[in-house]
Amino acid sequence: MNANDDTEASADKLRYQSTDTSMDVSLNTSGQREPHWDYVIQSFERMEADELQGRQRKMERLLRDDGASFNIYNSPDTNDKIWGLDLVPAIIPSDQWSTIEAGLLERAELFNMLLQDIYTQRTLIRQQVIPPEALFCHPGFLHACQGIQVAGEHQLIIHSVDMLQQADGQMLVLADQTQIPTGSGYALENRTIMTRVFPSLFRHSHVHRLSTYFQRLRAKLLSLGPHIDNPRIVILTPGTGNNSYFEHAYLANYLGFPLVQSGDLVVRNGFLWMKSLDGLKRVDVIWRRVKDAACDPVELRADSQFGVAGLIEVVRAGNLVIANPLGAGILENPVLYRYLPAISRHFLGREPRLASVSTWWYGDADDRAWIDANFEQLTIRAVSPQPEITASNVAAMTPEQQQTLRTAMKSRPEYFVAQSIPAPKQMPSLSPTTFGSRAALMRSFACASESSYYLLPGGLTRVSQSDEEPLLSIRDGVQSKDTWVIASDPAPEVESPSATEQITDYADLQLQSLPSRAIENLFWMGRYAERAESALRLIRTLFSQLNSDDPISNTPRLRLLEAVTHLTATHPGFIGNDELIEHPEQELLSIINDGQRSGSIRNTLNCMIHSADASKELLSLDTIRVINDLRDALNALDRAVSYNPYGVPEECLDPIVTALMALSGLTHESVVRGIGWHFMSIGKRIERAVQTLTLIKTLLIPPASVNEQETLLRALLLTLEMLITYRRRFRTVVDIEAGLDLALLDATNPRSIMFQIDQLAEDIKTLPKAEQSTRELIADERCVLKAQTDLKLSRLNELAMVTENGRENLQALAERLDNHLETLSTVLSETYFEHKASYTQLVKGYWAE
Repeated sequence: MNANDDTEASADKLRYQSTDTSMDVSLNTSGQREPHWDYVIQSFERMEADELQGRQRKMERLLRDDGASFNIYNSPDTNDKIWGLDLVPAIIPSDQWSTIEAGLLERAELFNMLLQDIYTQRTLIRQQVIPPEALFCHPGFLHACQGIQVAGEHQLIIHSVDMLQQADGQMLVLADQTQIPTGSGYALENRTIMTRVFPSLFRHSHVHRLSTYFQRLRAKLLSLGPHIDNPRIVILTPGTGNNSYFEHAYLANYLGFPLVQSGDLVVRNGFLWMKSLDGLKRVDVIWRRVKDAACDPVELRADSQFGVAGLIEVVRAGNLVIANPLGAGILENPVLYRYLPAISRHFLGREPRLASVSTWWYGDADDRAWIDANFEQLTIRAVSPQPEITASNVAAMTPEQQQTLRTAMKSRPEYFVAQSIPAPKQMPSLSPTTFGSRAALMRSFACASESSYYLLPGGLTRVSQSDEEPLLSIRDGVQSKDTWVIASDPAPEVESPSATEQITDYADLQLQSLPSRAIENLFWMGRYAERAESALRLIRTLFSQLNSDDPISNTPRLRLLEAVTHLTATHPGFIGNDELIEHPEQELLSIINDGQRSGSIRNTLNCMIHSADASKELLSLDTIRVINDLRDALNALDRAVSYNPYGVPEECLDPIVTALMALSGLTHESVVRGIGWHFMSIGKRIERAVQTLTLIKTLLIPPASVNEQETLLRALLLTLEMLITYRRRFRTVVDIEAGLDLALLDATNPRSIMFQIDQLAEDIKTLPKAEQSTRELIADERCVLKAQTDLKLSRLNELAMVTENGRENLQALAERLDNHLETLSTVLSETYFEHKASYTQLVKGYWAE
């Protein structure tokens, strides 16, 4: 493709139309297109509409397959949103980036010195560079962190800056992110997607790569380990409910660090430990994604469920390093921008290269008078984010709202700042129908590296979705862009830190060193997947019987409906309800699609998806894609069964069964047989055995006529995928003993009870065991051996024997096996999984008042 060709676009091609030529970054002062933008814009203009739509669909599919999502807080829709990505990249030429880079690196160094001064000497206050109230009015200042220092030159490990380009082309800083800078993972995902959607365009544009930044970040985190050569580093996340949990799991996977939650960690003997299957593992470095005040319920916010009790004491003792350090949130105080030129002169002897947004503090008497005089031309912000007070453009407020805001400001003047935020320059952006320009902001990322900082080339660019959006926040789920810094020379090769790392403990690299919570999630992921599949198979069998040309008689119909209730545990359901049995449509619809009903198929699948999300960092990309297929199938289920569950049973249930089978096959063929895989397998085997026993107890044990028994046995074999095997072995003869042999005792049948028990025995052998002085079997091994023994000693003719109460011997065996499996599940849970009670505050400290 030649960017200099000047061909006319056909009617089905989009032409770029700038919304405001004076504010368009792709145009120079003469209105001519900048060279670094020309190639990209012409490339898009030459694409046919169908090609653009195809690339758009591919991008959306890739984002969805990767599970790239973002939860928008306070949105009426509780579902995570697929991450928004604009097909048109943000372009920054190398000379412009050099200027931006110099300013950002200087700012990172300045804020590093500022953080160190705030928690040690406080020379800024002693020499009256800033008033004490400017610091102490902000909740980000933590008294408990006074004097705590990270070894080395850098206290601030990661620094992020939100900035816009002004009309004169200069960059203006709007905010600094120093607690939990968010977005680098999304920037990496954007780059991954764009290189797959536009491989040729990306290759010919000579874009700086992003991987070097993450290599430097990983090396820095490894270097922070206190007094240890091979430190254990974990990423602390609030959990799956966090708005950027995708990024937490994504970076944990990319960097190779365990993703942990507060319940996975405990303080013992002055150190921090991670709870794993084979005991406590010492943690040396935390890369936290939890806000300052929530990290320690003892010394900070007492009601926090996301922190670890005693964490600060471990840091204070020098046995743990946290990045970014606790207390770094004080640097997000917008009052500091009021004094930043003076702060820079104090530390650097000059004003900062990058200007900050003009800021006036309402706590300063002179500033207060100026703000009152120019109130309607300003944007008012609270010093710290508060749900009831957002950044407010005063000119857009009603007189009543303005008066309410004035009253709040006068009651607590030190808690408010006023800013004059200019309109950001606009950037080419593609929507489904237009190719125009939108306002854009950029977030940069710098990490400490050796003697200075290293900058992620470009960062994360966000564009507005309408002309009415003056401010853009990553919290709002706005559209993002891949940011391309065009290289003037090929980027040098950088040795990966992993090439120089040495493995000192091979055993510790196994999955057993992961948090027990993650392993428990895999266990329940296996159970829920099998539970949903069993219920779906039974309901498909029921539909085929109810819709058959040869309708089934009342007794098999009753048994199958009761089996649905027992298998899904949606009691009372069909049990003893003649009206529901006569008209089962609404009850079946509820069992299939009522997400609020415990035991329903949708509820079970939601639980499975939640378990998968909670252990996402352990799953492969293909597994995540199958999980997303299940999400899509659930959405299609709503439409397919809204009015008549009998209408298209195969169409509405088959895709879910297929996705579950794909998940099963993927985990069986593509996952390393580590401890996580074995626990997922254990969960699956226990659940399949329990569900099969439930079917046998409901369909085969109660008395029935010969014809009815044949119908029920066929239904059982069909549900368990054994009917074809049965017919191949026994022709058309329907025999209970033969059916029980296939379902109970055939160790070669992957759906028989014996097969599940044998697999459980193999899986349990791999689990870490506590040392013991005797040779007796431990509890889980005893449970499996009892189940194997009961099965092997059973006699088919006795199990098939019918009395006036039905097959009592079969009933007794099924109940014994059920008890063994229930005991096994309980033993595994108590032995390997963590059950943490929430913290209870006994004494209210002065810091919580």
